Amino acid sequence: MLMQCDDATLLVVDIQDKLLPAVLDPQGLVERAGWLISAANDLGLPVVLSEQYPSGLGHTVEALRQLCPDAPTVEKKHFSCVAEHCLPDSLLARRQVILIGMEAHVCVLQTALELKAAGKEVFVVTDCISSRAQSDLDTALLRYQQAGVWLVSREMVLFEMLRSSGHPQFRQISQQYLVPKKG
Repeated sequence: MLMQCDDATLLVVDIQDKLLPAVLDPQGLVERAGWLISAANDLGLPVVLSEQYPSGLGHTVEALRQLCPDAPTVEKKHFSCVAEHCLPDSLLARRQVILIGMEAHVCVLQTALELKAAGKEVFVVTDCISSRAQSDLDTALLRYQQAGVWLVSREMVLFEMLRSSGHPQFRQISQQYLVPKKG
């Protein structure tokens, strides 16, 4: 099954100020997540942000919030966004959810599994998730596969949203996101 721009939402899970320094490759995670959020904006793919206990753990990192200032932000104390019952109707009305964030083996995993159990088609972007330990990240990837959650990359999301080189935005998107910058 392919991701569909008009039937998917990008859910950014808990990429927060105080949590970020603890995960593997924090700066790379923010850069890759920013790339995907920017592409989602350019393609009209809705974005939702979640924050785990923001009064204690801070908010979504500023670099990402600036990319989607109008995105709904939901607060939670449950690890799963589904268990918290905080997801907006706009996300729940769509059939597909594309997940990025942290930690891969806790909040992203529990959200993915409960979205799948609720009948959603769930896609986890493997180059846009992280955990504190590599073994937890590796185990989460295995668990996603065992549960039938689709594992994808940022470029897979981008190309499935475009669907064709005939897409009206293909040239602009290719130049912006796929052609290496010089200098």
